[in-house]
Amino acid sequence: MQRKSLAVILAAGDATRMKSSMSKVLHPVGNLPIITHVTAAAKSAGIDRVALVVGRDAEKVAEAGAKAGVEVTPVLQSERKGTGHAVLMAREVIAEGYDDVIVLYGDAPLIDPKSLSDAIEARKEGADMVVLGFTAVDPTGYGRMIVENGELTAIVEEKEATDEQKKIDFCNGGIITMDGGDAISLLDAIGNDNAKGEYYLTDVVSICRARGGKVIALEAPEADMMGCNTRAELAALEAEWQDRRRREIMLSGVTLCDPATVYFSHDTEIGRDVLIEPSVWFGPGVSVGEGAVIHAFSHIEGATIGEGAQVGPFARLRPGADLGEGSKVGNFCEVKKADIGPGAKVNHLTYIGDATIGAKANIGAGTITCNYDGVNKHRTVIGEGAFIGSNSSLVAPVEIGDGAYIGSGSVITKTVEADALALTRTPQENRPGKASILRARAEAVKAARKQQK
Repeated sequence: MQRKSLAVILAAGDATRMKSSMSKVLHPVGNLPIITHVTAAAKSAGIDRVALVVGRDAEKVAEAGAKAGVEVTPVLQSERKGTGHAVLMAREVIAEGYDDVIVLYGDAPLIDPKSLSDAIEARKEGADMVVLGFTAVDPTGYGRMIVENGELTAIVEEKEATDEQKKIDFCNGGIITMDGGDAISLLDAIGNDNAKGEYYLTDVVSICRARGGKVIALEAPEADMMGCNTRAELAALEAEWQDRRRREIMLSGVTLCDPATVYFSHDTEIGRDVLIEPSVWFGPGVSVGEGAVIHAFSHIEGATIGEGAQVGPFARLRPGADLGEGSKVGNFCEVKKADIGPGAKVNHLTYIGDATIGAKANIGAGTITCNYDGVNKHRTVIGEGAFIGSNSSLVAPVEIGDGAYIGSGSVITKTVEADALALTRTPQENRPGKASILRARAEAVKAARKQQK
């Protein structure tokens, strides 16, 4: 029979120290809500269902948790009486019957799914309870894990620890996996005879042992246990997540010239032999094909970049930008909801929005697709091999045929046929001596203003 596991994820905290208008678990890490990271880890570990203990922003938290694709049942915690009390909010879900119940924290997005599956595996092998711990660089403030003869005998809070126990650097990570059949009984046995009058989840360790149960501790990296209560801690989570993602991407065959300055999103896809220069930001929904080059100071989101394409420096690709193989979007260009065909070039100081650019077309510097009439957006279509001269304005909806040539400085409002030349400039007129007259007039105005002062 297949083993059934339930994760109870605690995500009901008010998070007042975040000083935020929304729940802390909705804040993003890698442009994905923290709680979605946690539910995704549960799913990756093979956990069948999540009981999500919610409070503030309950509906939004539940919706974000469900984005990972695991079955999520929200349960409301209206009072805050400690972690043990919080887990019991999921009593009805737990009572449905599971082999394992694992308690996770909604503000800890870096947990490795393997640590969770290892805990479940340890339960299969005979442990009644498994607690994840970590070796702390500085254990100050953490509960110490007392391990004897391979079993966890106690979790001692620092204020109650002896001097000898304070030397222990193996600390409580808070993630506990217990027998699903015993979970409610263990949780009900937790008392609140303490200074705060709260029900502490960690008490289940001593309760389980008192009943003759076997409790063991497994170790996970300290960074995996990081949570957040403040914006500073949120920034630390982001930094750790980005470091891991950068390493993963570099090991996949991507060159980052200055890794610390490149920022990825949770779903960024980068092909082999891509070169990414410093100070590049990837928002959600970006895919980069093999051999592409992303030059410095580019901002990219919701875009697809084909093999061998070049972007930047100082380029912005907005959602819907689709760059074909070998195409180029150069410096100080912006592309939005536009298809740039294979080998096409959008080189300098240009805005391309709501457009289709044919293969090997050339878009001159300063060109603008005028896609917005103040109410609606309209599309511009530029054919293959077309040449758009510098400083041209293409007023959509408009179509320019294959191989057409648009003279520099033109304002195009009508269809241009294939291989046609379109010019809308007024004839140049030179007036000899007029410059000196204009200059004298300007100088007179300047002198008059000085006298007035």
